[in-house]
Amino acid sequence: MLRRTLTSLARAALLPVRNAEHWLLSGRAHQHYWQPVLNGAFGDQLAAQGDARAIALSFRRGGQDVPVAELGLSEERQKTVVFVHGLMGDELIWQAGPADAPGGPLRYGPRLAAEAGVRPLYVRYNSGRHISENGRALSALLTELVETYPQAVGELVLVGHSMGGLVIRSAGYYGALGNEQSAMSKEQLTNAEENAPKELSIADYSLPLAGAPWLAHLRTVFLLGVPHEGSYLEQNSAAVERLLRRLDVLPTRLLASEVFARRSNGIKDLGAARLVDEDWLPLGPAADAHDAADSADAAGPPRPRTPVPLLPSVAYHVLVGTWLRAGRAQALRDYFGDGLVGTASGQGPSLAPDDTPLPPGTRLRTARFAAQHHTGLLRHEAAYQYLRRWL
Repeated sequence: MLRRTLTSLARAALLPVRNAEHWLLSGRAHQHYWQPVLNGAFGDQLAAQGDARAIALSFRRGGQDVPVAELGLSEERQKTVVFVHGLMGDELIWQAGPADAPGGPLRYGPRLAAEAGVRPLYVRYNSGRHISENGRALSALLTELVETYPQAVGELVLVGHSMGGLVIRSAGYYGALGNEQSAMSKEQLTNAEENAPKELSIADYSLPLAGAPWLAHLRTVFLLGVPHEGSYLEQNSAAVERLLRRLDVLPTRLLASEVFARRSNGIKDLGAARLVDEDWLPLGPAADAHDAADSADAAGPPRPRTPVPLLPSVAYHVLVGTWLRAGRAQALRDYFGDGLVGTASGQGPSLAPDDTPLPPGTRLRTARFAAQHHTGLLRHEAAYQYLRRWL
């Protein structure tokens, strides 16, 4: 008995040592997440300070930024699939599981390349910046892609997860405005309504009047777990911030100003799914953009969102997960949705309002996946087969 006890104790004592290599490899496999997480939380502030840790939107290959001119695309008219990650994510979520799980299944990008013969391209961006800032940057990147490789890029397919889907929709909005309008500075955008033609306001630019060239290639958009009507988590955070400010005592003021208010603009945008600059820009010319966004979150409900219609001649596929089991109350299942995005927000009623017809040639299809949480949609076999079928 004593011998068995001592043996068990020895094994227990040596267990951390024996598993040290596993934990070390696991830590190395996941260390690439630290910079995206930091950018998701405070990326707007890092970018404003010129911090070297701030991520610049770019295509990625082998863990490195790759300029468009160095992508070296050669095969002609190949269907090209561009993957866009969500908040605090990076391009690796589309490619493989953890490096410490050898032999694990490949994820959507490599599988589609092998099984469907498409060309996968992966984008990484600073998810702490405003969604509209990343949308305009993505539109510019896609424009550079098709202009650099006019013969290599055939049909263009965009796949976005969570915030990435909102960035894609924002890119479509700014792409439809045309390159000149999309490249406007914030100061110009503040006065854009006054400078726009009287017979056509900015909100009416729903069709590609002088659209970015990548729109001519766009055929399909997949939106996985996207909070089209906003994230209930951020909405609750904004409500807590408002409550703390109203209590107006030193501890609650510190929590409101140093914890909640310092979350990034990208996170704040998720609360109301703000896709357009005008939805967060200061209401007056003398206001500061950051202060205006803070006051909008802290003082009351957000201003009405600028409509962002679907693009013409594009097939949209909305993939929604349901996290809770079927035995739970339906209202509870709908509220929590996939765990991070509520069912109603994920389905996106504003994508196709009842009183608004779809643009010419546009199709909208919704697919629901039971027992799938938010990140599970990134590696779910049925979700992959859906992409493969409708690609």
